[in-house]
Amino acid sequence: MKIREVVVTGQNEVELQTNAIDTPVLAANELWIDTEYTFISSGTELANYTGREPKVFQKGSWCAYPWRSGYANVGIVREVGSGVTRAAVGDRVFTYGRHASTIRYSQDRLVAPVTEMVDPAVVAASRMAGVAMTAIIVAEIGTNPWVVVFGLGLVGNLAAQMFQLHGCRVIGVDPVAERRKLAQRCGIEHTVGGSADEAQTEIQKITGGELGDITVDAVGHSSVVMQALRATANHGQLIILGSPRVSVHGDLTDLLSETHLRWITIRGALEWCVPMYPDIGNSTSQWRKQQTIFDWMARGQLHVEPLISHRLKPEHIKQAYDGLLNEPNVYTGVVLDWKPAS
Repeated sequence: MKIREVVVTGQNEVELQTNAIDTPVLAANELWIDTEYTFISSGTELANYTGREPKVFQKGSWCAYPWRSGYANVGIVREVGSGVTRAAVGDRVFTYGRHASTIRYSQDRLVAPVTEMVDPAVVAASRMAGVAMTAIIVAEIGTNPWVVVFGLGLVGNLAAQMFQLHGCRVIGVDPVAERRKLAQRCGIEHTVGGSADEAQTEIQKITGGELGDITVDAVGHSSVVMQALRATANHGQLIILGSPRVSVHGDLTDLLSETHLRWITIRGALEWCVPMYPDIGNSTSQWRKQQTIFDWMARGQLHVEPLISHRLKPEHIKQAYDGLLNEPNVYTGVVLDWKPAS
């Protein structure tokens, strides 16, 4: 069988390739899925595309070049193995599948049915909401806290929306005016820009000097952690939601001293530490997380569609990656449409 697939062949090099793949009998837990839409992660995918992630140069690593990218897929099940219980032939499903016209996929990873209540292209984009929701899972939210989210890209915007859904008073911080305006359109009342000192002054003003009971680094840059630390109230929580990848020089004692003297808790929020499916009841899992996101979207409480700026065919993958990299205020989110032309 021939498939089309996105392949990052080297640093700042990406192609849509047509390749022949073997089609042996599916294992008991596997599915063939014909892709309708995928969504580009501007964090992980661009880090690997540009080489900011050093593992791309390490032979045998999960993202070594050539890397078949993507992990947000909506498609129609074509065939299932004898032991598949989470989908049937003809179902539309959301998975962590890659950018390819057809994928072979294990139900040991997330397989979630997609209802007709939400545009399937928007469902693909909801993958970033799954990343953002990990901040909600690890936080101890309490009653009516102030939450300050640093970075209003896709993940930060969605995290801010989710904290509001949990009754929090939210401030979004980003130096880019367009991102602040988009966050406001998504319902985030308080947004702050300017330099780090100017943002700190505004946060103090908005909170009446209380600062953030919870602060979130949704940028993935170590310098932002120090800015978030300044904005964290005594006995507060600082959540590292973005994956730090770039080295930053500084005095580690500044971080540790503030954390120690003001009794601040720093929490990591990598989503892959959440189990895929609930072992008992409605326990925390990727499955439960995604069901909650779908419910919020269907009820109009979580706004994902405004974050999609472009819907492109896979042939334009180079345009998509370079747009997200070089024009992030224009390319806020990109869906790839794999459906055949009608």
